[in-house]
Amino acid sequence: MRTQHTRLFNRRRFLQGMTCAGTVGFLGLHSRAMAAEPPLETTTLRLVYSPSICIAPSYVAADLLAGEGFTHVQHVKTEGQLFTKALLAGEVDIVLNFVGPLLLRVDAGDPVVMIAGGHIGCFELVVTEQIRAIRDLKGKTVAVTGLGGPDHAFLASIVAYVGLDPQKDLHWVLHPVAESTQLLAEGKIDALLALPPSPQALRAKQIGHAVVISAVDRPWSQYFCCMVYTHAEFIRKYPVATKRALRAILKASDICAQEPERVARLLVDKGYTPNYSYALQTMQELPYGRWREYDPEDTVRFYALRLHEAGMIKNSPQKIIAQGTDWRFFNALKKELKG
Repeated sequence: MRTQHTRLFNRRRFLQGMTCAGTVGFLGLHSRAMAAEPPLETTTLRLVYSPSICIAPSYVAADLLAGEGFTHVQHVKTEGQLFTKALLAGEVDIVLNFVGPLLLRVDAGDPVVMIAGGHIGCFELVVTEQIRAIRDLKGKTVAVTGLGGPDHAFLASIVAYVGLDPQKDLHWVLHPVAESTQLLAEGKIDALLALPPSPQALRAKQIGHAVVISAVDRPWSQYFCCMVYTHAEFIRKYPVATKRALRAILKASDICAQEPERVARLLVDKGYTPNYSYALQTMQELPYGRWREYDPEDTVRFYALRLHEAGMIKNSPQKIIAQGTDWRFFNALKKELKG
C-alpha cells in the first residue's frame, strides 16, 4: 500500500483501482441504467473548486462523469466560498457544498434547488482551553471568514441550538482561515469553526480543542452538512444531465469511503490540497458511505429551524423545502445504487 501511495493517480489507474465489490456492482447498474435513459441534453458540466476538501466526491466524480457521457468537465475557482453566487451567475452548474449558507439564499428567493444530501460531519468547533462547552461562548470573540458564509451559518446554528442568540451573545470578527488559526493559538480569539483540512491541521499543531465534532456529536452527526444543489433552470433544461451528474457524485462518495488512501492521493496529485496526511484523515473520518441512511429533507428542516431561531432566515422550514428542494433524482438513485 505504501508503494501505491507514491504512484501517479491518473484516470486509468483510478478506474483500475475501483475493485471493491460494491463499486463493481454499481458500475454494472450504471450500464443498465444508462441504456434505459434518454441521451444527455448537454455534455458540458462545471463543478466548483473549493479549499474545503470535504467535497472530495465532486473531484472524484470527474472520471465517473466521463462514463456518464460528459465530455467537458471543469472545476471552476470562485471568489472566496461564494459558490451559490457563482451558480446564479451561470459560472457553475452543480455544487456540492455546505447547507447553512445555501438556506440563506433560498430564503432570499434565489432559484437554487437542493437535489441530494452530500455527506455528514465535516465541521468542528475549535475553542481555547478556557472554553469547556458551547454555552461558554457567551460574550466571547469568534472568528469567521465572512458573515453568511459556511462557518458563520454553522456556528450560528450551533449556538442557537443551546439557547444563545448569535447576534447578541457573540462578538464576531472577520479573518481569513490562516489568520484565525494564529489568533486562536495566541488566545486573541476564543473560537472558530474549522472545515477540512483545517481541523486536521489544528490537531497536528495542538491548537485549541474541539467542543463539537459534527461527525460524531449529536445532533449534528444526524444530518447532512453538505448538499448537492443546482439552478432551477438547469434542472428544467437538463433533467437527464442532472440525474447522471448526481449519480457520478453519489458513486464518488462511496469510493471516498471504500478507497480513502487512493482518494487522498488524488487530492494531492491534482493540486486540490498539499498535505496527504490531512487529506487521508479527512477521508477516513467523514462517513461518506452513509448517504443512503439520511433524509436530506430532515437536514433542511433542522438547519432551517436553527437559522430561523438565530434570526438569519425569515421563511418557515416548510416554505424553504417547498421552494428549494427536488428529491426526485436522489430517491431514484438510492434505489438504483443500493449499497
